[in-house]
Amino acid sequence: MNDLDIRCAAPSDIAAVLRFWREAAEGTSITDDHEGVARLISRDPEALLLAEQDGRITGTVIAGYDGWRCSAYRLAVHPDRRRQGIATALMDAAERRFLALGGRRIDAMVLESNERAHRTWGSAGYHREGHWRRWVKSVRP
Repeated sequence: MNDLDIRCAAPSDIAAVLRFWREAAEGTSITDDHEGVARLISRDPEALLLAEQDGRITGTVIAGYDGWRCSAYRLAVHPDRRRQGIATALMDAAERRFLALGGRRIDAMVLESNERAHRTWGSAGYHREGHWRRWVKSVRP
């Protein structure tokens, strides 16, 4: 895909990323706001990867690494651009990042109800671990 550019998000991209997620991503999070994305970019400037074509965001993935685990979040591709290799290109970029940082295993957050995402992750070599469940608690100041 010669016209696809993958780069790290900058603070100037935050509004466009939030608009993109409303259109292309499934599910919402307490951190889906300007402050949450700004904090991510400030803490780890290389974590939020953007795929662009013709200057427009066509895909995203958050490739977070805390020094122990590699975590992939918010893999999303614009509905008009799906099945064109964008998700694969984003995950390849995320995996290169993780390897460069010394990561050894990637955990992906995938909604149980998102069958399309299950197929995408499965075709990329990931498998569901049925013996784990995610436990969450939202905290606010």
